[in-house]
Amino acid sequence: MKITFPHMGSPLIYDKLFKSLGHDVIVPRTPTKRTIDLGVKYSPEFACFPYKVLLGTYIEGIEKGANVVIAAGGSGPCRAGFYAELHKKTLLSMGYDVDFIIFDDIKRDPGMFLKNINIVKGGNSWLKAVKLLWKTYKFARAVDTLQKTVEIRRAYELVKGSFNNAFDKIVKRFYDEDLSGMDINKIYIEGKAMLDSLPCREINEKNRIRVGIIGEIFVVLEPSVNMNIAAVLNEMGCEVYRSMYISDWVNHSTWPKFFKHRSGQDIIDKSKAYIEIGIGGHERMNIGSIINYKETGYDGVIHLMPFACLPELVTQSMAPRISKDSQIPILTLALDEQTGIANNLTRIEAFVELLRSIKINRSPDGGTFNE
Repeated sequence: MKITFPHMGSPLIYDKLFKSLGHDVIVPRTPTKRTIDLGVKYSPEFACFPYKVLLGTYIEGIEKGANVVIAAGGSGPCRAGFYAELHKKTLLSMGYDVDFIIFDDIKRDPGMFLKNINIVKGGNSWLKAVKLLWKTYKFARAVDTLQKTVEIRRAYELVKGSFNNAFDKIVKRFYDEDLSGMDINKIYIEGKAMLDSLPCREINEKNRIRVGIIGEIFVVLEPSVNMNIAAVLNEMGCEVYRSMYISDWVNHSTWPKFFKHRSGQDIIDKSKAYIEIGIGGHERMNIGSIINYKETGYDGVIHLMPFACLPELVTQSMAPRISKDSQIPILTLALDEQTGIANNLTRIEAFVELLRSIKINRSPDGGTFNE
């Protein structure tokens, strides 16, 4: 099989796993204007933005020789659950014969999940496949933890670009080593030490601004479609923490609900006052994350939503009430192929200035802010 997959954050994790299982891998390129233009051209007009970017990514992968696409399914009634069928039909109409292997939440259909693993493991034994899957999870956890460190400490770097350069070196080291023989803990410890050694400004608690990022998983994870918002906020001196990372998605999709923290159920439970049942996507996780950000001392929340994403429209509609109840400012940014980057950057700058004003003046009403 010649496998390709979505570019969602770092493709390194999927690349290492599939190569270790003996497959040819067509690593997707970072989405560009061409990627988006291809997706828009062959997508229904009112399909959501991730659908279009993914389609463009698959076309580019198939152009390089891929014949199998591996991707994740949707959550609940979110339309992402139908992406694969529609993508396949579109690609067939374009003359591309490609197979799709879709991994849905294991709790939704354990039999299909195991069947897909059996296909992907190829000629490897189940024991080897399980070991590689576990090691890939540990690998993803290590990379995500280092990324979290970057997105917090980069806000205070004294040498511009030092954290990006260090993180690139760490990722390269992960990339250069074979997964089966990789000493993940050693690379993580040395990488963390490298990041911790970088010179930073002293943190003044009075001026410290922390921003939580929530939203649809693709636009939260993929910098090329969210204006690299974590780096933008870091540049403005804000610490950033995203509600979702790849290893978090794995945890939420595999761990039973009674493992509250691992499965993310502890965050979802916080949303019950606003929404009792899931209506698709990550709307309950997002709402719970807003409340959690407030409880843990964050100053504001930025909500990223693809234009025409139904679950995120629900989150957006509830944002004013949650902001008022929790006394935390929330800024919603809608993203699609026509997003005006300059306009959004201006709104982000204004939002950060609002947070600073609230922090300095300690406004008694919390400075609710919704758009």
